[in-house]
Amino acid sequence: MTVERVSTAAQTQYFLNQIQRAGAQLDTTQQQIASGNNADTYAGFGDQTQMLTASIAANARNTAYQNATTLAVTQTDMQDTQLTSLQGLAAQLSKAVSDAVANNDGSTLMSQAQSIFEQATAILNSKDANGDYIYGGGKTDVPPVTVNSLSALAALPAVSNAFANGTDKKSVQVADGVTVSYGVTASDAATGLMQSLSDLAQFDAGSTGNFSATTNLTGAQTSYLTGAISSTQAMSNNLTTVVSQNGYVYNRLTDAQTQQSSMDTLYKGFISNIQDTNMATAATQLSLNQTQLQAALGVTAQLNQLSLLNYLPVSSSGG
Repeated sequence: MTVERVSTAAQTQYFLNQIQRAGAQLDTTQQQIASGNNADTYAGFGDQTQMLTASIAANARNTAYQNATTLAVTQTDMQDTQLTSLQGLAAQLSKAVSDAVANNDGSTLMSQAQSIFEQATAILNSKDANGDYIYGGGKTDVPPVTVNSLSALAALPAVSNAFANGTDKKSVQVADGVTVSYGVTASDAATGLMQSLSDLAQFDAGSTGNFSATTNLTGAQTSYLTGAISSTQAMSNNLTTVVSQNGYVYNRLTDAQTQQSSMDTLYKGFISNIQDTNMATAATQLSLNQTQLQAALGVTAQLNQLSLLNYLPVSSSGG
């Protein structure tokens, strides 16, 4: 008589399936720990796939907004510094005119005016790191100020001819549906300053001018400069307004950066919660998977070693 094994083919197949399932779970957990991701494909995230893809797309848009806003902040910050210097030059011109009247001495007035013109022109014709004119208003390859001397400025039929900048203003999208315009053109910033310098140079070149020739102002010179005090002060105040408006834009952009940073943290948190492996949980699961696999292997091995002999009574030998 043949003694058969207790186990059947169906039982063996069942435990083999359990071994395969436990092995697959173990492989998955090991892969999660090794890669740091809960799955390698979107399908692996199940019902969280839609939230994950939406968060990734939103974060990508936010990153693009961050990059564009950073460039805008850089230019606006640079212009803030330069426009503040330009406003300082306007204040210097106003003070020089007032001092000439107060001291009854205009002998150094035109040399100061020439210096102010040169410094202002240098600011307005400055370039950014890419070699583009900052105050070009869209014409980034053309110097915004076309004249290089105070006398050349005074010779123009109109101060507007001193500027070659365009009128385009830059804009940057800082969030979904939110756009901020930024940038100041040379003519927007300095038309008033150039007008004051041109008027002063034209008077100086006229028959009653020539401030440098005398330490005592004539009646005509005093009359002209007294009138110029109010106009140069108004011009200086207007430049202060330009500086303030640029500062307001700068604050809007930096506020947008703060919000973008917060959104970046938020989106990355969403993505991490779905995508990234929780190492503590995964380590526990790994131990559980290993135990399950070992148990399935052990049971299957024991099952395949059993036969009816294990259950037959042991006969006692008699004498």
